[in-house]
Amino acid sequence: MLVLPGVSALSAFRNAKLLASLQSRLPAVRALQARFVHYADCTGLTAEQQQVLDALLDYGTAAQSQIEVPAAGALLRVVVPRPGTISPWSSKATDILHNCGLADVRRIERGIAFHIDTAAPLSDAHVQMLDALLHDRMTQAVLADHAAARALFDRSEPRPLQSVDILGRGKGALVEANQQMGLAWPTTRSTTSTTASTT
Repeated sequence: MLVLPGVSALSAFRNAKLLASLQSRLPAVRALQARFVHYADCTGLTAEQQQVLDALLDYGTAAQSQIEVPAAGALLRVVVPRPGTISPWSSKATDILHNCGLADVRRIERGIAFHIDTAAPLSDAHVQMLDALLHDRMTQAVLADHAAARALFDRSEPRPLQSVDILGRGKGALVEANQQMGLAWPTTRSTTSTTASTT
């Protein structure tokens, strides 16, 4: 697997907004940097193939290319699509690579590497809180390092089809399936009341 850093993943405005959100919950956070990172599932490329791949992954604006060096000791959290899924970006990007003669790249996937600068090391509980603020748990996962991204390309046999008896058991069947399958569906639903007035 090749690990290929990319450009900044957030505009200055979005970076500042996310930083403010993190600091409201975790005051120890001082700064953050977010950049795209690409993971290519391949055994090895020739120098010419590597040049083609580098050129295809050279996208973004000039502002996105201006990335500061992360602070020494910054905490790394990598947000990627949930292992076992293939993101729409991956499907399109892999097709482009194959059409450009890079058939040796079986698949390419993209994540966002967050470098979090903190005033003091975060506890495990605070890291979990940080992860919850950085990703969508229904579609994404958080990794502690780039090596763990190999899980994105694991191949496994499809699981047997499962059914949920909604008609027979109602909501209880959905709640049980949510817990057993790790679907991350919301467990509560907020209700709002509306009052109509006529004159």
